[in-house]
Amino acid sequence: MIEKKKVFWFILLRLVVVSLFLVTTISLDVHTYDVSGEIAREVWIRLIGATYLFSLASLAALRFASPRQVRTLAYLQIVWDLILVTVLILVSGGVTSHYAFLYFLSIISASTLLARSQAYYTASLCVILYGAILDFQFYGKLAPLGLSPYPAQQWGAEYLLYLIFLHCAAFFFTAFLAGHLAERARISETALQEKAIDYEELERLNSCIVSTIESGLLTINSAGRIRVFNSYAENLTGMSQQDAYDRSLAEVLPGLASFESTYFESGQGEFQHKGGDGRELLLSFKSMPLLGKEGETVGAIFDLHDLTEMKRMAAELKRADRLAAVGELSARMAHEIRNPLAAISGSVQLVALRPWVDEKDQRLFSIILRETDRLDGLLRDFLFYAKPNQPTKVPLNLRRVITDLCALLATDPRLERVEIDNQVPDDLVVQFDKDQCSQVFWNLVVNGAEAITVDGCICIDATLTRVNGGRSEVRISVRDNGSGMSQADVKRVFEPFFTTKKGGTGLGLATVYRIVETNGGRMSINSTQGKGTTVTLHLPA
Repeated sequence: MIEKKKVFWFILLRLVVVSLFLVTTISLDVHTYDVSGEIAREVWIRLIGATYLFSLASLAALRFASPRQVRTLAYLQIVWDLILVTVLILVSGGVTSHYAFLYFLSIISASTLLARSQAYYTASLCVILYGAILDFQFYGKLAPLGLSPYPAQQWGAEYLLYLIFLHCAAFFFTAFLAGHLAERARISETALQEKAIDYEELERLNSCIVSTIESGLLTINSAGRIRVFNSYAENLTGMSQQDAYDRSLAEVLPGLASFESTYFESGQGEFQHKGGDGRELLLSFKSMPLLGKEGETVGAIFDLHDLTEMKRMAAELKRADRLAAVGELSARMAHEIRNPLAAISGSVQLVALRPWVDEKDQRLFSIILRETDRLDGLLRDFLFYAKPNQPTKVPLNLRRVITDLCALLATDPRLERVEIDNQVPDDLVVQFDKDQCSQVFWNLVVNGAEAITVDGCICIDATLTRVNGGRSEVRISVRDNGSGMSQADVKRVFEPFFTTKKGGTGLGLATVYRIVETNGGRMSINSTQGKGTTVTLHLPA
């Protein structure tokens, strides 16, 4: 297939050469033996004008030409050049003309634009045209054109035959050499294009892998300045490739500053980083030096992974395993305790009915009964925590659930100076057990109210979000402006029997945690001492 670009540059080169001949023709006279300078110059200038028109028309046609039409245009360029050279030889004296060498350019052009075989065809045409000019001039057939046979006859037939043979050999040798070199050049160019295409594909593949890989990939140069910064790294940092480019690594990821001395060594580690959305992330990294052609270190590559969710899930799994083991053991103990406790309570009630029991003993018996009832209630709550009822999930309008709960708590003295701000959207629906849902928010609201020592507010809001895999979940936040907790207490807040309240059983939040978990959700808590607590629930939509 002939390239448009080659034909385009060939036409431009012809215009340049013809322009040089035009300048030469205007500046100097064209002297021949038999053709006057005026006639020769007039014919030559007209021929140059026609060449300009033909070249410009070819350029216009080339712009819209199909591959087959491009090949036709290439053939026309060679034919036109042969005509141009032939006319030039005729007007410059024929046998005495010095422009026969231009046939060589036509042969070289044919080998470059077309193929080796076309170069031989062009050489054959050059031999025929040049031989015809010499023969016709010798026999006076070109006299009407102003070419006298005298110079050709003066040289003699043998010399003309020698001249034709010499040019014939030169033409075909040029065709052979130019064709061979052009063929080699085409083969090399094809191989180079194949390599270039492979490199382009490799570059696209590499770019695609770097941009879609599920880890943060970045590179730095020897000065510690960022060069590559893929989309995952952009999501982790909240900074685009354009903003991160040429900035120092410690500036973009401050947590890596402590590893600065080992940037260009193989290593790994973990560090804290504040994401673009303000969340605290735990990131891990692996670093490898980038080597140059001579084996010298020219930079480093960093592979980043977000361990935040994995660490959270591992901690929750560990806590769930620990709580499950404690719950199973405690449930068995609680079951064994309830049996003798019931016997004690029943026996005390029977003894209290005896007529000889005085008032003092009655008070003691009532204390025993009250405490056994309290202990029985505690054991009942704990058994519910250890083995909660299997939930019956139904679609619940969350705002309506919170509204009904607020109505129930309106007369509770613990919420006398607390305002409940229900910001849950009207159309938000969760999949949850109805009774257990009310129990969860009852416990959370009462806990928040008990943490507020003066006038305060409990704000409940919720949003529908998309998580990995495309599924939907409802993110619910219950915030209070109470006394808050220390970080040490936050780590233990879901453990059974752990409480920071006087007289608390330590089963409220633990039970809420188990209910949320049983309904397919998850729960987390953030608290700052003196500022308040936020409990976040993630429930299936």
